[in-house]
Amino acid sequence: MTSKKKTPLAKQDKQSESEKYAKVSLSASYMGAILTDSFTSAILPKAELADVASELSEKIKTIQAGDMQPIEAILISQAQTLQTMFVTLGRMAASKTGLQQYTAFMNMALKAQSQSRATIQALTELKYPKRATFVRQANISHGHQQVNNGTSTQAPAHAKAIENQPNELLEANHGGKKMDRRSAQTAITKDKAMATVAT
Repeated sequence: MTSKKKTPLAKQDKQSESEKYAKVSLSASYMGAILTDSFTSAILPKAELADVASELSEKIKTIQAGDMQPIEAILISQAQTLQTMFVTLGRMAASKTGLQQYTAFMNMALKAQSQSRATIQALTELKYPKRATFVRQANISHGHQQVNNGTSTQAPAHAKAIENQPNELLEANHGGKKMDRRSAQTAITKDKAMATVAT
């Protein structure tokens, strides 16, 4: 019996095979396909693992290219499935006569309902993303505080010096006439202390 020596070529083939397994073990599509197969092999026994991984890889590429339709389809499917679970578990809870069984089924039904609502909300945010709103900072202080929110170097609109306009009526020369145009009034005769002082 002769023993076979390992040739460098055989060693190189082994390394490349190891590298292939390493790539598979870190591949998102293969890992997803393996986990999917664990759950679906009983109902879909003819689905080959490599085909599932290939299909998943195509879906990943589609989403990475910006087409979100596969994600939308998944979320719609999940929301509908969770709604079906909610109705089914709710009906099962209604048929139970014991409080413990009724409570257990009702809790599971409400959890399914909550997950369905969260999935619908995720789908809505995916289809109609919220716009970012920028709100200026509100500074509320109960003591002495100086806040400089703006970084603009321009002077504010109200910073212009106000020119003190003199009253033109006081400065105008009206030919020596007094501004009071009323006629001279006679002194009151009833109160002599308030009478006009003689010139």
